[in-house]
Amino acid sequence: MVPRLFFLFTALITLVGCSPVTALTPVGVAISPSLGETRAVPDRGLTIRAVGGVLKSVVVTAAGQNVPGRFNREKTEWRSSWTLRPGTDHLVSAVTSDRRVSGRFRTLMGTAPTPPKVDPLPGETVGVGMPIVVTFPVPVPDRAAVERALEVVPDRPVEGGWHWFSDTQVVWRPRYYWQPGTRVRFTAHLTGLRFAPNVYGTTDPTATFVIGRSMTSLIDTRTFRMTVHRDGVPVQDMPISAGMATTREYTTTSGVHLTMEKKEKVRMVAPRRKPGDPEYYDLMIDHAVRISNSGEYVHAKDNLWAQGRLNVSHGCVNARPDQAKWFFDNSLRGDPVVIVGTDRPLEPANGWGFWQLAWNDWKAGSTLSS
Repeated sequence: MVPRLFFLFTALITLVGCSPVTALTPVGVAISPSLGETRAVPDRGLTIRAVGGVLKSVVVTAAGQNVPGRFNREKTEWRSSWTLRPGTDHLVSAVTSDRRVSGRFRTLMGTAPTPPKVDPLPGETVGVGMPIVVTFPVPVPDRAAVERALEVVPDRPVEGGWHWFSDTQVVWRPRYYWQPGTRVRFTAHLTGLRFAPNVYGTTDPTATFVIGRSMTSLIDTRTFRMTVHRDGVPVQDMPISAGMATTREYTTTSGVHLTMEKKEKVRMVAPRRKPGDPEYYDLMIDHAVRISNSGEYVHAKDNLWAQGRLNVSHGCVNARPDQAKWFFDNSLRGDPVVIVGTDRPLEPANGWGFWQLAWNDWKAGSTLSS
């Protein structure tokens, strides 16, 4: 739709000899989509431009809410910050030095997609390694458009960036661990974003979360010990037993893990094995803290004969029941757990192994990286 241009002509009179000469200078406003439009495309946003002058003010509302936007440096143009709400009347008022233009347009109604899953949860207190994980139910058709719509606002300066692991998952992490006490507001401005033909976002998922105390753990599978530091102070020294390493899947992964979830009881069954097969197991485990997607947990197990002496597990890290309960009770999602000593590295996409990527490699996963 060609933007409608509203003109106001002013007469400029000059004298050339004894004869007056009149020149007409247009001062007006161009609006796209045009006022009166009934099928405006939501993901194109709104642009208001002064012609022959500057914009003094712009006010746009939709469903009773202000539509945020920004002027350019010269104040000759205003653009909406995000895409527009589908199926909604937008009321526009633009004022130049010479006139006011007001009116309305309506955006196209479309089908609403299922909102993405976002971690952390609203109001959650998390560990210093916590990423922001956005998982979409269907492949994203335009990664760049989605990434531009994702806003991370910490209450103190933090360097960070997005990395796409697939067409359905994008992750933000800081360059270095968060500073404890940081408060972070995340908003996915997906309202009006096009996900498929006639499918537009209708919600802006938001999560405000807080970085808790710093708690980091180091597990050395060669010395069979796990040490836990909280705010830089050692608080636990735990004898452990890690993976027996008879197969790759029974080898604990080395690298920077993050705690992902915890459950009082977890049933663990040998993958791709049936009763009677070698190394088959079917166990109920207490105080289980997940650290990867390949079945690794830090959990309780009453095999004191092995802890601190031998690696005999199927890949998990097990500890004395009272110490495992302490770790369970004191863990937050996003606490770093660094494991060393095995020949199986943690893959960056295995659970939340995102800290396995060097910073330049991480930034290369953004569609907006220069």
